Amino acid sequence: MDRLRFGLIGCGRISPKHIEALANNYNNAQLVALCDLDVNKATLLKEKYNELFNQKGLAIGDVEIYKNYEDLLNRNDIDVVSVATFSGTHAEIAINALKANKHVIVEKPIALSIKDADEMIETAKKYNKKITVCHQNRFNSTVQKLRKALEDGRFGKIIHGVANIRWNRNENYYKQASWRGTWEQDGGTLMNQCIHNIDLLQWMMGPVDRLYAEADTFLKNIEGEDMGAAVLRFKNGAIGIIEGSACIYPENLEETLSIFGERGTARIGGVAINKISDWKFDDDLDNEEEVKREANYDDPDSVYGYGHTPLYRDFIHAVLNNREPYISAEEGKKAMEIVLAIYKSRKTRLPVEFPLENFSTLNMKE
Repeated sequence: MDRLRFGLIGCGRISPKHIEALANNYNNAQLVALCDLDVNKATLLKEKYNELFNQKGLAIGDVEIYKNYEDLLNRNDIDVVSVATFSGTHAEIAINALKANKHVIVEKPIALSIKDADEMIETAKKYNKKITVCHQNRFNSTVQKLRKALEDGRFGKIIHGVANIRWNRNENYYKQASWRGTWEQDGGTLMNQCIHNIDLLQWMMGPVDRLYAEADTFLKNIEGEDMGAAVLRFKNGAIGIIEGSACIYPENLEETLSIFGERGTARIGGVAINKISDWKFDDDLDNEEEVKREANYDDPDSVYGYGHTPLYRDFIHAVLNNREPYISAEEGKKAMEIVLAIYKSRKTRLPVEFPLENFSTLNMKE
């Protein structure tokens, strides 16, 4: 088999990126089923998929639409299920898909509790299935460039790193979907909007030893935080800083990842961590302006970026070649664990040690 058959569950805000990724990997991927509680959303997404194929001059096979995701899982001809529903349902749907003998691509965050994330990991192992989490910015050329510089030791001793997420989400954003900002189904801006950059910070500098955080709900009519900050101590001794907000006036300002070492400084920004703004090293191995020209690419049309296409490509090859995906479920758990630790620190007003055990967004309701 060299062409995997996909079913997509959840046809909301992020789903067009999954459709785009499937269309861009058409040699090895075929969409055969869509599912959403609102079948009109699934119908519109099917039309978008048709349009993408028409633009490529390709014929599309039949795409069935379902309202109940369990009906989709009952199809024996589906190899991979992509889960793009709201966050609080990720674990249940992914676990049931794995038990139904499907490989799984799940949107971020992997889950909203340590227990659920661990069960997803164990279920994938038990049923011998692959699972990956959509931290797609890891595939950005800018991020890959930074990762290689770290692996090559160009920074020397790492001193500190900073993840800034200074965005705006207005009241209409939360009114469009009642699950957003709730402890039961989402969490606050750190879990929803900021988790991608948190993932990149910990990927570059982790693992985490402990953290202390402050967060609150300042402006938005939600249960979760609309602004939060944390100081992390990594096991290598370096310090990390997270600043995440959905309250920036009047619109998104920046998302920036910065790494500072004894012999190097790098900052990545842009709409979706797609532009290197600083690249300074004492080894003179490359020229800063040349690096910017080679690695930087035009801003995408949204903060979601272009990473879903290579993420899907990697996962398809992982399934076909029986290897681990580039982003494993264990990797996907790490950023969620940091956000949950921030929540615990906010609640207890104390530092939190890692690893974190038995904590959930639901603990914030108690």
